[in-house]
Amino acid sequence: MNKLFAVIGLGRFGMSITEELNRMGYEVLAMDTDEDKVNIAVDLATHAVRADAMDEQVLKSLGIRNFDVVIVAIGQNIQANILTSIMLKEMGVKTVGAKAQNHLHGKVLEKVGVDIIVYPERDMGVKMARSLVSQNIMELIDLSPDYSIIEFAAPASFSGRSILELDVRRQMGVNILAIKRPGGIIMSPGAEQMINERDILVVVGRNDQLRLLGRLP
Repeated sequence: MNKLFAVIGLGRFGMSITEELNRMGYEVLAMDTDEDKVNIAVDLATHAVRADAMDEQVLKSLGIRNFDVVIVAIGQNIQANILTSIMLKEMGVKTVGAKAQNHLHGKVLEKVGVDIIVYPERDMGVKMARSLVSQNIMELIDLSPDYSIIEFAAPASFSGRSILELDVRRQMGVNILAIKRPGGIIMSPGAEQMINERDILVVVGRNDQLRLLGRLP
């Protein structure tokens, strides 16, 4: 059975989550007090309702505790963000995620038991900074403070050479997990696999080594 999601707050962050979950085939309830935002979300969500998430009775009437994951995407009103998160936890929602404006806000959400805390503005800033200094990097997933997985466009110096010849594992301490190219993806490529000019490499390693990799010509 598919998980049931609810998104409370339909700013840019909440709307993008709603749209992506819907695109992935999940059932999504979208909620906001702004009628115009709700009208936009009608085409992006399974259900979209104009409702005040600060009203516990409204949440109960929507059966919010039956949802597997509820994301509190309320942005500017930090008090509403925190109080809604508290109510959801007290009502027994299985997993509550919330958007945090800053570190202090995140600490409060952590204290009240929020399961997943995201910092969209901070994370976007970090991603932009990394892309500015490592122009080849297209996508990044943090695994821990020290390790990440990146997708990056194979530099010209890799073109026409095999993984064995490049020897990135020994030279740079990173591993190539997959190669994406027009027409398909090569998972766990062997040492003899050649790198083409338009390949996208999926690589795992230490962040300091990945930064160097992303700057290769």
